[in-house]
Amino acid sequence: MYQNYIFDLYGTLVDIHTREDSPSVWEKLALFYGYHDALYTPRELQEAYGRLVQSQEEILARDIVAYNRRRREEKAAARNAESHEGYPEIQIETVFEGLYREKGVESDKQLTIHTGQMFRALTTEYICLYPGVKEMLERLRKRGKGVYLLSNAQKIFTEYELHMLEIVQYFDGIMISSEYGVKKPDIRFFEILLDTYCLDPEESIMIGNDALCDIEGAKLAGMDTCYIHSNISPPGDSNVNATYVQMKMDMEKVCRMLGI
Repeated sequence: MYQNYIFDLYGTLVDIHTREDSPSVWEKLALFYGYHDALYTPRELQEAYGRLVQSQEEILARDIVAYNRRRREEKAAARNAESHEGYPEIQIETVFEGLYREKGVESDKQLTIHTGQMFRALTTEYICLYPGVKEMLERLRKRGKGVYLLSNAQKIFTEYELHMLEIVQYFDGIMISSEYGVKKPDIRFFEILLDTYCLDPEESIMIGNDALCDIEGAKLAGMDTCYIHSNISPPGDSNVNATYVQMKMDMEKVCRMLGI
């Protein structure tokens, strides 16, 4: 058994389905913005949202490239050269704030977060734990193992969903990509977790449902890996090079495979 178990969230522990392309989402969100004097048509709002997301990602991508260039200039790029520079992570609340600003409305932090959460509620068709998740996490806690979460996600959504799903108490550490500006498979995101909690990668395993983000990124960071194929794994994840592979979502089989 390993000493530290690091989990992805969506598609690994949590089953979720969201739809941002539904016209009713933008109709209702435009109505919500209108309540606060930011008047949009649904189409205008959807287009402005996409434009602001793209703009924020491009700014972060430039920052990441500049950071990596400085690292190379400092001759400290032996590992950083393997970092994935194309995976910036924005803070989505800046987009919702920007949508108010474009209409001349100053929004405070509380309104911005509530708007983002309204968007999340409108786009989420369902969210639930996969069967056996709580039992698995309880077993790990009882055996004194370190349990951590490393998720490509937005804090203003995920922090509240962890509480709603009643699993936040199982984790010794939680890291959400929107707080760090990078996301998996960028090796730096894995290293931030390892360094923050003083984890030995040789005693740790990454468990996730994405062959690139979870598995390849963790391998670069020196960890063993466990791939679980779920209903929302990316298409094409069939020949996965992981330490352990489970091609069907079955937490009991995962537990037996890992000796939990």
